[in-house]
Amino acid sequence: MRGIFVTFEGGEGSGKTTQLKLLAKRIRTSGKEVIETRDPGGTAIGKEIRTLLLHPGSVPIDAATELLLYEASRAQLVRELIVPTLSRGAVVLCDRFTDSTLAYQGFGRGLDLNLIRRLNRFATDGLAPDLTVLLDLDPGIGLTRCRRGASADASTGLSTESSCWDRIEAEPLDFHQRIREGYRTLARENPDRITVIDAGLGMIEIEMIVWNQFTRLQDRSGYAIS
Repeated sequence: MRGIFVTFEGGEGSGKTTQLKLLAKRIRTSGKEVIETRDPGGTAIGKEIRTLLLHPGSVPIDAATELLLYEASRAQLVRELIVPTLSRGAVVLCDRFTDSTLAYQGFGRGLDLNLIRRLNRFATDGLAPDLTVLLDLDPGIGLTRCRRGASADASTGLSTESSCWDRIEAEPLDFHQRIREGYRTLARENPDRITVIDAGLGMIEIEMIVWNQFTRLQDRSGYAIS
């Protein structure tokens, strides 16, 4: 049986990475194989592309170049990791996927949405998530969370993946507001796939909502984790 593919989406500081890891822990407790990955990233090539895209010291990147770099990383991720993992019946949890490109490069940067959809289909061979968890949060609150995380890293001299102080996070607030509205539009267009959760709720409350959505997906698909 094919595995389950779940993606986590949201603006900066929404807590999607934390919720992905909490769901992965629950699934592993059941004894089922689960792979955590992220887009961009997840492969050796993807990690190199991620550095180019997100490092705050990167040279300016044209919007078209940015779009194609995201799609290149995704194409490698799908073929090298996601499809083989699903083929052996495991669960794949991915931090961002095609919806991010529509939200950030489409609604945020103003690139053509139909073009992005075509590139998404090409990069993924038409693969789509079985469930997308969208953590919705006011961008001002999310950016404040990011800056606090970056400040904490600077004070300790440590760098962590949880800090989202990067090239994208540094964009103006109106850019992030367009992204939020873009995500909300995508959710309205895909109500059967995208579950919107208020990211202002408590971490445990969100965790339970995510778990309930995942178990409902299992029931619909006939996929059992225990």
